[in-house]
Amino acid sequence: MSDFKIDCLLATPLVEVRDVVCAGSCRHRSAIERTDRTHLVFPYRGTYVRHVGAEEAVADASQVLFFNAGEGYQISHPNPGGDASLSVAVDEALLRELAPAALLASDEPLRFGQPRLRIDPRAQVLVALLRHSLQEGVAEPLEGESLALTLVHRALAPRTTHAAGSSQGRQRLVDRAKLVLARDLARRWTLADVAAEVGVSAVYLTQAFRQVEGVPLYRYQLRLRLARALDLLRDCGDLAALGTDLGFSSHSHFSAAFQKMYGRTPTEFRQVALHR
Repeated sequence: MSDFKIDCLLATPLVEVRDVVCAGSCRHRSAIERTDRTHLVFPYRGTYVRHVGAEEAVADASQVLFFNAGEGYQISHPNPGGDASLSVAVDEALLRELAPAALLASDEPLRFGQPRLRIDPRAQVLVALLRHSLQEGVAEPLEGESLALTLVHRALAPRTTHAAGSSQGRQRLVDRAKLVLARDLARRWTLADVAAEVGVSAVYLTQAFRQVEGVPLYRYQLRLRLARALDLLRDCGDLAALGTDLGFSSHSHFSAAFQKMYGRTPTEFRQVALHR
């Protein structure tokens, strides 16, 4: 049985959208893989690590990863449970219009000069809306294309993104902390717990995480929890239980955090995603 399940949700001359679900059975690096065209990959469930040579990038719901055409990469899964991503490929000429020149390498074919960017909550919502509406058949091709291009534009726009910064050592430390948090979204981690897991002081971890990711550790964890809620809302019959399962103290706490992050309550989001 294949480790991957790939569903093509949309395929037009300009845009291809695929839902890629991986069982995550390979904990160590996979064989080297390549893609024949550049994809923007939006993880929405679970975590994995993408390796390009000596460079590593943790894939989670706060990031868009760039899988460049012809570039060899490997995947590993330090955390169990598998993962899922929405993969978007855009016509190259159109992608050159959408992508700021500063993000692109100067050679051919089109490829991005960095492995990933951090996306904002609005982009996370667009990932969920695009996936749910295509899976449910409530978006026709024209609407699907429009949503996909809006997502790409939002993910690449300088005002909404944050390139991972700082030294390679700090980046790897922060990546280890991310994997720790993602291992158990419902756990009420303390700063001391996470710092002990990655082997540094709480102060150093706090400073490094904010420098690299641009947000405090607690806010990153909140975004992971709420991104998981976006993934599960379509099939969830009990919102109070969902909030509790994701570590929120009550349904009102979950609903308020969701509305503050995404501008809608969980119930309102589900109505927009499934009944347009």
